[in-house]
Amino acid sequence: MTLKEKLYPVISGSKVGRAALAARHSLQSENPSAQPLSNKYDFVDRSKKNKKLCIVLAGYKEPLWDEIFGRLAAFVPEDVDVCILTSGLTSEYLARIAERNSWSYLSTQSNHLSLIQNIAIDVHPHAQWIYKIDEDIFVTRNFFETLLNTYQYAEEHTPYVPAFVSPLINVSCFGHLRLLDKCNLTDDFKATGLTNMKLTDGLNHSHAVLRDPKVARYMWGETQPILRNIDALSEHFSQEKLAFTVCPIRYSIGAILFTRETWERFGKFPLTFVGGPYGLGDDEECICHYACFTGRAMIVSDNCLVGHLGYGGAQTASMLEYYAEHKDRFAFVDDSE
Repeated sequence: MTLKEKLYPVISGSKVGRAALAARHSLQSENPSAQPLSNKYDFVDRSKKNKKLCIVLAGYKEPLWDEIFGRLAAFVPEDVDVCILTSGLTSEYLARIAERNSWSYLSTQSNHLSLIQNIAIDVHPHAQWIYKIDEDIFVTRNFFETLLNTYQYAEEHTPYVPAFVSPLINVSCFGHLRLLDKCNLTDDFKATGLTNMKLTDGLNHSHAVLRDPKVARYMWGETQPILRNIDALSEHFSQEKLAFTVCPIRYSIGAILFTRETWERFGKFPLTFVGGPYGLGDDEECICHYACFTGRAMIVSDNCLVGHLGYGGAQTASMLEYYAEHKDRFAFVDDSE
């Protein structure tokens, strides 16, 4: 008997459990795309069989790719394999970026974000550490090293058992408040009235961080120049004593580090359609649920900052225009040279 078969009678035996199952079934049945998924994929394998793997979900925000992948090429350590993923499509442009950098490239016939991540991890059997980033994440120097060091420190020297580790992310329902605090901008941001200054998942209350382009523009330094240079800020934070916060709510997983063991423990990412026809957010729901219900911590490093263009919908559309008008604020400038 599978774990699912064992748990179902327990869940369905209570009124709350039955309601949860009914709601989930309703969400799936209303979605016409929730059909059996094809496992067909194309994989160009250039891995070096490293124990560390970085998977990049991409394919839909082409204006960002040169900067996003340029940063990745500049900062990824030699002992980290990189694989670009395109779910439900093949991109010749991304395939060339992968080839130019000696990275792997994986495309799937079906467009489902959990499916392609599961395949990517499966086809890299040597990978024990998994960095997952989205195509609108601007990584900074020491991103990889800081997340790994923080994970190992938390595991070995604190009461926490990590589910995953994330950097500070500027446009993040959780991370923006911590970043504002570190930059002494909490009162300034509060005075704008853009949000109610609450920690949130952005889905169930306090939606502005996730929806309002003005919030994203503020966090990219529209009125506060200190926020315009994520590289300088991250470098400054990296010089501080190792520190982190623990996120107590659902966390946006645009840039995280987790282990293969964790992925296997929660049964791989779910092939569900709760978040929409492409499983958008179902991977996030899964790993955050795993953290909360197995006593594991969602850890956010204080020593590394990355940039996030913005959340989907109106915020992303507006921020793509902002990016085109202010590329200098997103570009990596190596001040060490």
